[in-house]
Parts: sequence; structure tokens; C-alpha cells
Amino acid sequence: MKQSMIERKLRENGDEIKRAREQQRIAFEQLEHLQGDAEEARLRALVSETPLAEQVHIEAARHAEKMQRHHEELTERIASLESRQDQLLDEMMGS
Repeated sequence: MKQSMIERKLRENGDEIKRAREQQRIAFEQLEHLQGDAEEARLRALVSETPLAEQVHIEAARHAEKMQRHHEELTERIASLESRQDQLLDEMMGS
């Protein structure tokens, strides 16, 4: 592959890594908030022992779990992008 093409792909990959890291940072902040909400709802459900409070807790926990999965997906995406960056750098050094 031509050097200029590798450099272009490296720039694009680097930009994508930056975007994914920013998304991961935002997801982490949201995750912390949702986990706090879920814990608060859990405690309210324990104290009140009502079906409604339990339902609120279940929903809050579900939202936190979804955000946890999203955060993990972003972490995997970043690892994949970094691996691709390493491959491109190896290819650049080899040419």
C-alpha cells in the first residue's frame, strides 16, 4: 500500500479513536449517574416494600445495565481501532 494511503488511513483511524474515546467518556459519566439512580431506587424499594417502588428499581437497574453494555462496546471498539492503528504503523514501517 502506498505511503500516502497509509498516512490517510492512520489520520482517519486516529480521528475515529478520538471520537470513540469522547463517546466512552460521556457514557462513563452517564453510567455513574444511572448506577447511582439504580442504587437509590433499590434502597427506596427495600424501605417501602411496594410493587411500584420495586418496578422503579427494576427499570433504573435496566437502564444502568444498558449503559454498562454500551460503555463496554465502546471499550472494545477503541481496542479494535488501536489494533488497526498498530497494523497500519507496522505496514508503514515495512514499506
